[in-house]
Amino acid sequence: MTKNKTSIVNKLYGGLPVSWLAVILYAVGTAVLTSMFLILPVFKNTSFERMGVNLEAWIFFAVILMANCRKPLESACKTFVFFLISQSLIYLIQVPFTTLGWGIFRFYKYWFIWTVLTFPMAYIGWYIRKKNWLSVLIFAPVLAFLGYTIFESWFECVHRFPHLLVTMLFCILQILLYIYMFFPQITQKLTGILIPAVIAVFFALKAPQADLQVVETLPGDPSLSETSVIVVEDPSICSVQLHSAEEGRVYIYAHKYGITEVAITEGEKEFRYSFEVYRDKSVTRIRIEQIEP
Repeated sequence: MTKNKTSIVNKLYGGLPVSWLAVILYAVGTAVLTSMFLILPVFKNTSFERMGVNLEAWIFFAVILMANCRKPLESACKTFVFFLISQSLIYLIQVPFTTLGWGIFRFYKYWFIWTVLTFPMAYIGWYIRKKNWLSVLIFAPVLAFLGYTIFESWFECVHRFPHLLVTMLFCILQILLYIYMFFPQITQKLTGILIPAVIAVFFALKAPQADLQVVETLPGDPSLSETSVIVVEDPSICSVQLHSAEEGRVYIYAHKYGITEVAITEGEKEFRYSFEVYRDKSVTRIRIEQIEP
């Protein structure tokens, strides 16, 4: 049984065919899966919906691709094409299912920037195949990011169990897989565990986190209905849901301090707001300002 499990992991990170056809099918498959998580209401506000918003799942997909390429340039080209196809297709699939229509592509800018960055990152990332201290160095920012995500999802899970429990377990699994496959020496394995652990503990002890649930009235007396679509630019700061459409009141759950834009679409109209979660004499507050078109 152990040998079978080991062979599966080894095949995943070095034994898979990555022809151009395989890369295209890989991109289309992950795009369809992600779009399903974003479109179907059952996945709303779950770890699965995060696949279309956050990076942790796409790191997982990219590492598999890089580990199965034979040359660094091949890794760079195929990873770039994988992201170019998958990310643009995710938005394209959503067009018929959102009131934003083609306007949803305005949120593609964030993922296009990451798509461009995948070329140099995947070129360097290919050297994780060396399985030495260079692999540890390349993986260090990834492990740090996963460590922060573990902290973030743990914080959410503690306050709204089991919210983001799957995200936390998924990130832990990634860390263990990378350490097992790419860090052969015991000192490298210990370093691989230490990096995300230190990051998670640091933010747990030092980073101020908001934990506020409140109902607020939107400024500007917007005309809303139950079909209004709310999009939060940075959902890590807060989540926003309609509480009373007729009164223009929304339910806000603040996760951390910061400022994010919130767009509310009602038919052809769009209302934009700035949501600031801040600390005032040890009290968490929310300031909402309307952004004029």
